[in-house]
Amino acid sequence: MYIAQTFNVLHDWWRYFIGFIIIVAAVVVGQIPFTALVMFKAIEEGDDLANLNEQAMLSMLEPNLNLFLMLLSFAIGLVGIFIAIKALHKQTITHLTTSRPKIDWKRVFFAFFFWGIVSSGLTLLDYFMSPDDYVVNFKLGPFLILCVIAIIMVPLQTSFEEYLFRGYLMQGIGVLTKTKWVPLITTSLIFGLLHIANPEVKQLGYVIMVYYIGTGLFLGIMTLMDEGMELALGFHAANNLFTALLVTADWTAFQTHSILKDMSNPTEAGFIDVFLPVFVMFPILLFIFSKKYKWTNWKDKLFGSVEEPPKEDYKILE
Repeated sequence: MYIAQTFNVLHDWWRYFIGFIIIVAAVVVGQIPFTALVMFKAIEEGDDLANLNEQAMLSMLEPNLNLFLMLLSFAIGLVGIFIAIKALHKQTITHLTTSRPKIDWKRVFFAFFFWGIVSSGLTLLDYFMSPDDYVVNFKLGPFLILCVIAIIMVPLQTSFEEYLFRGYLMQGIGVLTKTKWVPLITTSLIFGLLHIANPEVKQLGYVIMVYYIGTGLFLGIMTLMDEGMELALGFHAANNLFTALLVTADWTAFQTHSILKDMSNPTEAGFIDVFLPVFVMFPILLFIFSKKYKWTNWKDKLFGSVEEPPKEDYKILE
């Protein structure tokens, strides 16, 4: 139903093509302030612009300012998505989000707080088990500013990614191919591969891509089984927000005034980084959500076809 309901909006292939261009353009526009300020800073300090790598750019600005400007492009990208669905598809935000009559905010907040508590607990457990790998990074003033920025901007960043991959592309590819598994696999691969430029990949090796692609697959399964994006929105927001507030490292994309700083210098991703979340934690979470929300008919919801209803049974949304 989540994908099939897209037949109720304008869903020609060229609309998705133009919509994707609009979204990319919005993200590029959102990146201008960060790029301009970094270039200005580099010129001021006499750095060679040609030799600036991503890691150098991420560490050039004050962390709170850096975080705000990084997330700004996603916030503007989210606006781009909403413009595209309204102008090109005559689609509402609710219709893009869920198959339910209205967005189920209880689902969003359940996934948010559930994963926030679990992920924070795992981080603190690792801190107490390996205290030599961390230093306390807490400074009240910068941390309070970080909280304001992160609480406002991180959910916009994660919502952009969810609305793009589990929403716009999932529905678009689904109605164009009339399948469920094709958009599930395609969006998961694209989601994972777009993280290939992250500093974590350079630090931990390409095996970490298993985690990124696996996370996309987990979020996609959750969306299809629950017939909506609410759980994915809550989970993704919690995952990034609590990470930004709790722990940072010199080799991560988010370098923040967090409570802890990871001082370890891993040379490759291991079991805890990749295989524990993808092959242990995510299946357990899917099991918990499936019991709470009574998911059934897994085969059809993940691998079934998307049937277009007879023309007389649906009309384009106004």
